[in-house]
Amino acid sequence: MNNWLVWAFLSALFAALTAILAKVGVADVNPNLATAIRTTVILVITWAVAFCTSGKTDWSALTPRVWFFLAASGLMTGLSWLCYFRALKLGDVSKVAPVDKLSVAMAIVLAVIFLGEKVKVQEAIGAGLIVLGVLVMVVKI
Repeated sequence: MNNWLVWAFLSALFAALTAILAKVGVADVNPNLATAIRTTVILVITWAVAFCTSGKTDWSALTPRVWFFLAASGLMTGLSWLCYFRALKLGDVSKVAPVDKLSVAMAIVLAVIFLGEKVKVQEAIGAGLIVLGVLVMVVKI
């Protein structure tokens, strides 16, 4: 099961379930507390998986540059989750989840700007359709 597409679909499925479960879980609590609880569960699971699957070479590859970028990525993830849970507390999943998925189109644009990635026409159209889809789902007509 090394196919990236299978893993990507599983990620999407789990993200969809996250939205539903989080909406129910955040209903009667502070969304920041809910995010902290969720993050603690993730922390335990991911460290267990990392310890069980990482070899000595993986640990030796942790240079200061790697630490910096992984820490910065973690900071962005944390900020994203705090904002996401606050949005779920205040809005409907059917509105919050699509807006959150604008991150796909944003990631494509940022990858072009900062990583020099080339975008094919079909990928640009796909990103545009994501943006259009969010507008159709969220903007009141």
